[in-house]
Amino acid sequence: MTEKPVLGRTAIWTLVIVSAAGFMAALDNLVVTTALPSIREELGGGLSDLEWTVSAYTLSFAVLLMFGAALGDRFGRRRIFLVGLAIFTAGSAGAALSPEIGELIAARAVQGVGAAVMMPLTLTLLTAAVPEAKRGLAFGIWSGVSGLAVAAGPLIGGSLTEHFSWQWIFWVNVPVGLVLLPLAFRRLGESRGADGALDVPGTALVSLGMFGVVLGLIRGNPDGWTSPLVLGALIGGVVLLAAFVRYEQRVAAHPMLPMRLFRSRTFSAVNAASLLMYLGMFGSIFLISQYLQGVGGYSPQEAGIRMLPWTAMPLLVSPIAGIVSDRIGGRPIVVAGLALQAIGLALFGLVADGGGFDYAAQVPVIVICGIGMSLYFGPTAQLVMASVRPKEQGIASGANNALREVGGALGVAVLSAVFSAQGGYESARSFADGLVPALYVGASAVGAGAFAAALIPRRRGAGAAVAGRAADGQPAADRAGAARV
Repeated sequence: MTEKPVLGRTAIWTLVIVSAAGFMAALDNLVVTTALPSIREELGGGLSDLEWTVSAYTLSFAVLLMFGAALGDRFGRRRIFLVGLAIFTAGSAGAALSPEIGELIAARAVQGVGAAVMMPLTLTLLTAAVPEAKRGLAFGIWSGVSGLAVAAGPLIGGSLTEHFSWQWIFWVNVPVGLVLLPLAFRRLGESRGADGALDVPGTALVSLGMFGVVLGLIRGNPDGWTSPLVLGALIGGVVLLAAFVRYEQRVAAHPMLPMRLFRSRTFSAVNAASLLMYLGMFGSIFLISQYLQGVGGYSPQEAGIRMLPWTAMPLLVSPIAGIVSDRIGGRPIVVAGLALQAIGLALFGLVADGGGFDYAAQVPVIVICGIGMSLYFGPTAQLVMASVRPKEQGIASGANNALREVGGALGVAVLSAVFSAQGGYESARSFADGLVPALYVGASAVGAGAFAAALIPRRRGAGAAVAGRAADGQPAADRAGAARV
């Protein structure tokens, strides 16, 4: 008889702290969108300034995620997590106190820096504190909280703006951060990566490359895809990322992202699925929240409430999905979740087709989307962390989070471009004409993510942990299960 592993006090405290920090970082992706009219009324600024109020956070967050993970591996994950949390809290206070639109944009960029430093370390800290047999449950809770934050951003932002002021969407982070800082210092364990060297050239190449790609994606629709800024940013970013890959393969003595990790089919497939999932989900939520307000006639808060069958679902389903993944493995759950999400987005397009609005018909579809999203989150985190050696989990988490952010930026850009090409804001019918094909594109992307997830090797035995990593960091399941996909 072997004793069943349990979540001890350290693991529970770690789960609470990193989930709260992850909630704040994920929330600020979209929380400001519903407050933009109030911000413009008080601080002034043109459309471009308001777009940068959103984009400044996304840009700095996506660009520095892998750098934050590398710093944690080099200087200590708890120490760098505390630094990131302090920067994020200070940036939130600065945003709330901003007297002009320029200061607000700068404070949002600071928030993004703090979030990028702390977010990839939440997973590595959690992995180190939780027994392997219980990580599915822990990752399910962590992922459910983070997913809820992303999807509920417009509701929370709209409610705070409507009943208090736009400054409160930033002030709410400050007391949470001030409470988490001493708790994290006392309760989190310290860990480092195996190699103490910091890959400065690799870090610079990947950070600048990500900057170019994400900047191009963000500015593509407002500036035009053929504008010099957008073309230069995209081409330069791709060139730098290609140079990063070559440098890591051929030159780097201590690579920040060992390219051999991508020899693991689990690592490659789950990251491809993550990028495609966020492409479809982010872009769809961005348009659907506007559809509920512009066509349905709801206020930001009312629209957010009507999204609750989708956005609140991770709190109910993700922990269960994590528990089940501990028993049968994450692959079938992730595939099922992505398939349901794709089906839900396609059905929403069918319901919205024709320009009419029927919320009662949308509810079952929204529930399907919520269940699909919930099934995806927890097992994906578990698969990412189990696909590499423990000492490489920090950079694996950073890479996965970076690809998610790129997918989100790409989703908003691509689906908005489809929407603009096929419809517009002139009438309910015009909005539906643009929304429907955009949702079909989003559903196709998530469906492709399901096919990518299906390439993850099957687990060899129900109830057995993913194990057997080889010396090169490739899980044995990747080596032995290649023929059984």
